[in-house]
Amino acid sequence: MSLCIETHSLSHRYKAQEIVVDDLRLKVPSGSIYGFLGPNGAGKTTTLKLILGLIQAQHGEIFLFGKKLSEHRVECLRRIGSLIESPSIYGHLTAQENLRVWKPLYGCTESRIGEVLSQVGLAHTKNKKANQFSLGMKQRLAIAASLLHSPDLLILDEPTNGLDPQGIIEMRALLRRLNEDHGVTIIVSSHLLSEVEKLVTHLGIIHQGKLRFQGTWSELKDLQKSQQAIIWRTSDHETTHQIIGKGQLFPNSIVTPFMSDEEVSGFNQKIISMGIQLYEVSYHSPDLEHIFLQMIHSA
Repeated sequence: MSLCIETHSLSHRYKAQEIVVDDLRLKVPSGSIYGFLGPNGAGKTTTLKLILGLIQAQHGEIFLFGKKLSEHRVECLRRIGSLIESPSIYGHLTAQENLRVWKPLYGCTESRIGEVLSQVGLAHTKNKKANQFSLGMKQRLAIAASLLHSPDLLILDEPTNGLDPQGIIEMRALLRRLNEDHGVTIIVSSHLLSEVEKLVTHLGIIHQGKLRFQGTWSELKDLQKSQQAIIWRTSDHETTHQIIGKGQLFPNSIVTPFMSDEEVSGFNQKIISMGIQLYEVSYHSPDLEHIFLQMIHSA
């Protein structure tokens, strides 16, 4: 698996403050949509600024496209588009005129302006000034600017911040198209799991500068399954607890760790053979929000 972004023991602090990024070891696969998730103040924006060279790394190394950023800075950054914090656009200009401001910097053609406006769904705006755009349209215009030079990697910091539900859906569809149709690797930060769970292929969860989880979305789902529990309700909870031999006894139920269907069936037969009435056997699985909160509060 080739990596688009890899960091080795990346750490950073602002003057006398506590460490903002602590021994971070990111691995962002090429071709992925990587969700960089954590609460506000977790170190997400600082990490992205370090990757973009906007802040000089104090400790550790950053590799982009397999090359060390400190040694191949210009070459690496030419292949990246980004939107960090609020979009920078001129309200008195149209979408097309805004992109023409960036055209000399990126050395792109006039036809490329039309292409990226189509990609982000703004080709219809024509003479409409940017100050008349909705927030979602402004975000898409800023992304269009970051796509002018056909980057291989797109870095977006909280791109759905402040958007209404329709704007979030449109942003999600745009990012998916860029990834699937144009092969752009995308790293998108957010503080809300619900925002990224329908979009990403890979996930990194950061809290207090430390990476708490990194892996595929299916691996996070497997972690969720491993924390499933079984709830038993019978006419005699104390005897039932002795039969099962594990779990926690409560006044109105017994909660045991997850077990196979065969184990459950075997215990059911034993419980019934002892003359105990079996009222309920149910499976409880924590939702992903619970898993996320558990990770960020385990420090």
